[in-house]
Amino acid sequence: MPDSPAMSDRPLMLLDSASMYFRAYFGVPESITAPDGTPVNAVRGFTDMIARLVTEHRPRELVACLDLDWRPAFRVAALPSYKAHRVVEASQADQVPAGVPEEVPDTLAPQVPVIMEVLAAAGICTAGAEGHEADDVIGTLAHRAETGPVLAVSGDRDLIQIVRDEPQVRLLYIGRGLNRAELLDPAEVAAKFGLPAERAGAAYAEMAMLRGDPSDGLPGVPGVGAKTAATLVGRFDSWGELLAAVTRPDDGRMAAGVRAKLMAASDYLGVVEPVVRVVTDAPVALDRDPALPRTPADPERLDELAARWGLESSVRRLRTALDAAAS
Repeated sequence: MPDSPAMSDRPLMLLDSASMYFRAYFGVPESITAPDGTPVNAVRGFTDMIARLVTEHRPRELVACLDLDWRPAFRVAALPSYKAHRVVEASQADQVPAGVPEEVPDTLAPQVPVIMEVLAAAGICTAGAEGHEADDVIGTLAHRAETGPVLAVSGDRDLIQIVRDEPQVRLLYIGRGLNRAELLDPAEVAAKFGLPAERAGAAYAEMAMLRGDPSDGLPGVPGVGAKTAATLVGRFDSWGELLAAVTRPDDGRMAAGVRAKLMAASDYLGVVEPVVRVVTDAPVALDRDPALPRTPADPERLDELAARWGLESSVRRLRTALDAAAS
């Protein structure tokens, strides 16, 4: 076996919990059930994902970050279309547990409280921020880290913007599943999207503002795709500098045709930045010490949950992973 990394080299691992349990739900057959027949595919898959991540990356600290508000008021106020197409119908709202983002399949919603119970019994820290998304929790905790490394785990491309070198912050992007995860650093982001390496994270956010994202209700600038957006962002040192050039016809870094498109979208460009930028000063609250637990906080409760929901094998793998990584 390779030598264990020194504790200072082991990452603070920040999990985008909703992103992970949604992928677990759709990646694990719904035929995986508790003894009473209740589907537990998301619980099993999510628990197994944590065990694998802990085994492979041996974090010194682990935080499961939560969406306490998946569609924050400050983003909706700036851009009413933000995630508007995902709003749960009023008639369904009382069927969705607190903390569950957007619309969820009927058999996933009841599994989320079980996931929270497993995390609590295992002693894994959870964190949330009132009025903010999990992205903002991750962005804030990464920003607070005075030393690296930090490793965020998510299938949300928005978090590409937090990647940086000093201190080191990386994104393990699981949009195509954990087996095809991509470990993104600034150089990878720059090469993948054609962005300046020296500010790849911030530039990715700016590219996303211009390009838009239909999945989040961001219209973008009509006629400006990803390639044009990346090229344009690469010519400026900041978002403010790019916006200022829109009203300066003598600025040769922006072609007349592109300038006309941006001017036509000036109302959108004036409000989109706080919608896309991940917050780095959210009021994050942690429920416990984020240090990786070696033993469960409540072993009896964890055993009860394992028996009640048929999670014995997943809980065993999680315990083994925590014990090995914490030693």
